[in-house]
Order: sequence, then structure tokens, then C-alpha cells
Amino acid sequence: MSAASPEQLAARIAEKDFALLRTRLLADAPEFKVHPARSDYDFNPEFRRRAGEVQLTPAAVLMPIVAKPVPTVLFTQRTANLTRHAGQVSFPGGRVDPTDETALATALRETHEETGITSDFVTVAGFMEGYETGTGFAILPVVGVLREGFTLMPNPAEVNEIFEVPLAFLLDPKNRERQSREWQGQKREFYAFNYGSHYIWGATAAILVNFAERFAGL
Repeated sequence: MSAASPEQLAARIAEKDFALLRTRLLADAPEFKVHPARSDYDFNPEFRRRAGEVQLTPAAVLMPIVAKPVPTVLFTQRTANLTRHAGQVSFPGGRVDPTDETALATALRETHEETGITSDFVTVAGFMEGYETGTGFAILPVVGVLREGFTLMPNPAEVNEIFEVPLAFLLDPKNRERQSREWQGQKREFYAFNYGSHYIWGATAAILVNFAERFAGL
């Protein structure tokens, strides 16, 4: 039997209140005290820093899958005046605050602060492997199902735009590109997606590819 098309796969994921998600994701948040399992260095291993050379900053993001008949994934586009990752497309999230009990709490708090979406609209489906960025963050990706009816109130200090992309589009390998650019004098490779006027690349694109790999062959 041939694998399901991206549209069929997205529909299967959405069946029975997204039950398939829970069978393919980690039930518990992974520990990554030294280096997360996935990173910006997967394509560029020669640039990987040794354990202990840098102190990674713990962070967490929410990958919000909107529970529509045709499911989508919600993204934010960061404002152009931020110190880090200005203007980039990202998932809601940020660094772990000392007052956060867990990294999951960080993802939910940051989602509320950035988008106005409260945690009662989010059902956590599971986690993915941690992801290390070249800018020194150790990110926990949290996958959540976002119930419709939420009100968007983007934080103008951090978020320029909030938009959605069909899940099927992001699951389709034809829509991902492997690109490269020079950063700090070195050529770096990374994944990217182009959706309309939106360019999704770097850690966010890599997390999307890691997510899609969990459903490959279904």
C-alpha cells in the first residue's frame, strides 16, 4: 500500500481529536542537560561546539495545530526591532523564566504573552526532541492542539503578524527546501518553506521537518 498523500495524512492526524499525534510524539519532555538531540548543526557538524564550550539557554516553543476540518499550524512573525531573530517566522515561545515550573509552562506562558491565546484553548499532545540553535538556545518543542474560538491579541513589541499554514502543506516533502547562506563567515545549510509571502526557515523549519518525519510512511 502506498503512503498517504499529505492531505490524507493531515486528515488522519486530525481524526478522533488528533489521537494519532499522541502515538507519534514523546509523552514526556526529554531532558537535554548537555546538548539536545537535534540542532542547527545537523547539516553543519563541523561547526558544532563541544559540550561545555557554551552555556545553552533553555527555551520552549509551542507548535499549535489548529483543530479545523482542514487543520493548520499557527505561526508568528517577529517584529523587526528585536535583538535576536528579528523579523523571522517562529512558533510562539521563548526562554525559560526562573518563575516557570517547567518548560511546558514556558511554552504556554509565552504563547499567551505573544498571541493572547490562553492555555485553556490548548491541549498538549506531546513533545519532540530538543533542538539546539546556533545562537545558543536549547529549545523544547511542545505540540499542542488549539481549539477554535480563541481571540488573537498579538503583542506589538514582539509580534508583527500571526498567520496559519495548512498542515498538509508542511507535511509535503515537496514544499521543503535545503538552502544555504553565509553566517559569521561560514556557509551554513538549513531547511526552508515558502508559503505565500511567508518564509519559514532555520530552527522553525527544522522542527517542522522533524515533526513530519514522525509520520513518514503512513
